[in-house]
Amino acid sequence: MKYIVCEEPGVFLLKEKQVPVPEENEALLRVKKVGICGTDLHAYSGNQAFFTYPRILGHELASEIVEIGENDKGLKSGDRVVIMPYVSCGKCVACRNGKTNCCTDISVLGVHSDGGMQEYITVRKDLLLPANQLSYDQMAIVEPLAIGAHAIRRANVQKGETVVVVGCGPIGIGMVKLAQIAGAKVIVLDVNDDRLKYTKEEIGADYVINVNDQPVEKIIEITNGDMATAVFDATGFKGALEVGVDYMSHGGRYVLVGLSKGDLNFNHPKIHAKETTIMCSRNATTEDFEHVINVLNQFPTESFITHNVPFTEMISHFDSWTKPATGVIKATVDF
Repeated sequence: MKYIVCEEPGVFLLKEKQVPVPEENEALLRVKKVGICGTDLHAYSGNQAFFTYPRILGHELASEIVEIGENDKGLKSGDRVVIMPYVSCGKCVACRNGKTNCCTDISVLGVHSDGGMQEYITVRKDLLLPANQLSYDQMAIVEPLAIGAHAIRRANVQKGETVVVVGCGPIGIGMVKLAQIAGAKVIVLDVNDDRLKYTKEEIGADYVINVNDQPVEKIIEITNGDMATAVFDATGFKGALEVGVDYMSHGGRYVLVGLSKGDLNFNHPKIHAKETTIMCSRNATTEDFEHVINVLNQFPTESFITHNVPFTEMISHFDSWTKPATGVIKATVDF
């Protein structure tokens, strides 16, 4: 079978190897489509933390079962399945408490172990979610949307709330729609007017604001001075992360979804006065994946996937997907 490996930063190679043989607790899957995410782009650029080379990338996966043994989900050969790429230990304190997304020994496909940029892959049966009702395009975007779904659930967003989402990348865009499905009014911030326009016109954001255009003042106006009861950062940018609390109401929640490599600094009296709840949101759980699968028909998959190429042409296109000028929101690869 063919596979693409990132040998070192900036270098992809198309190679061949034997089709893997599944172990007793695994299924053999035919990969049908792979979504490209920020982790892949950072790994290719050489600035992804805790990353080793060579590595087969790809964790946003649409697949079909080739071979599977007895399982408690009734899955069989030919079924379409979404893969949960977070391989948890099932034994640590987080796993025992149902927080498999932050397992102490978590291994993510395509990051800590080889991922789905290959024609066939073996995956633990418990990480497969049935998805016969979804198209391959829909299946390939479940994982990034599930990250947003986890953040919305972490914050316990309620009907009638006004929330702010900072960052119109794929995860931020997903959170906008998922917050609306939860019944919230959503204000979106970004520096990119094209992304803001997309989020307004295609996703249906209630308000969009360029962060260079007095965002605090505009949020005060929109909320009649209350500010947002929940603020979500989907940028991972230190400067954005440190000012996000300014958009939040007294008694509100600040959810850090984007990841910055360094230290963050907050003014303690400012966050104390608001009795701020600061929480991080990492990865997603089965519950989040299932929620996304159930509401995916409300999401504009067709416009969200802006770039798509065949597997054998990925290497020549990948570099362009790292450049915002190409207008890429979500790129995918077909097998």
